[in-house]
Amino acid sequence: MNADWSARTVARARVHAALGEPARLAVVELLVLGDASPGEVGRRLGLPSNLLAHHVKLLEQAGIVERSRSEGDHRRTYLRLRTSALADLVPGGRRQAPRVVFVCSRNSARSPLAAALWQRRSAVPAASAGTRPAERVHPLAVAAARSHGLSLTRARPRHLDEVLRPDDLVVAVCDNAHEELADHDDRLHWSVPDPAAVGTPDAFDAAYRDLADRVDRLAAAVHPLRGRREGDRRGTTTPMTGGRAR
Repeated sequence: MNADWSARTVARARVHAALGEPARLAVVELLVLGDASPGEVGRRLGLPSNLLAHHVKLLEQAGIVERSRSEGDHRRTYLRLRTSALADLVPGGRRQAPRVVFVCSRNSARSPLAAALWQRRSAVPAASAGTRPAERVHPLAVAAARSHGLSLTRARPRHLDEVLRPDDLVVAVCDNAHEELADHDDRLHWSVPDPAAVGTPDAFDAAYRDLADRVDRLAAAVHPLRGRREGDRRGTTTPMTGGRAR
């Protein structure tokens, strides 16, 4: 028996061991499509805070999960999946949606980039919107898109009230937007750092890469909603008042 295992083998074994418990596997499956705070994970899975903290600690030690601090409420942290540690993990659940709407506060960088990436990756329609839209799409977001073969020249920031329809799958790509919107089970959250806060081409390119990885994962799980009437497909927008859909 060879006891001198390679570092890669040891790391893989640590990941398998961490996933060999139902609660930890459930946490990972919850984070495959979006980020969540420990409190949100605990509520979704029905785990008390002390037990959840134990499981998250073991997932962090195995390099499967990492934390980031909210850019909105700095007292919050979010858990995100480190996909490099789970190269073979794919989204297990499948969802149907007539359209995906990517939302950030200003609708000037992350959400239009995500929508453009989605339109290249999926047959399901996409749109983007903001909770407090800017006057224009950030020039560095336009440049980042162009460098990857995408165009944002026609993108215009719009308020969520003008865009959202009742059956849309909403993906908040911004901590502020996630915290401003009402909680409901169908919304996903991607804790993508704000590239405008740094204001460099590298920051916008990093946001692009982060979004591209997440779009690839989600696109594999979302399929068009079948059997809807033509009038339902057109639908009306759903106003958001005080962060709540009406």
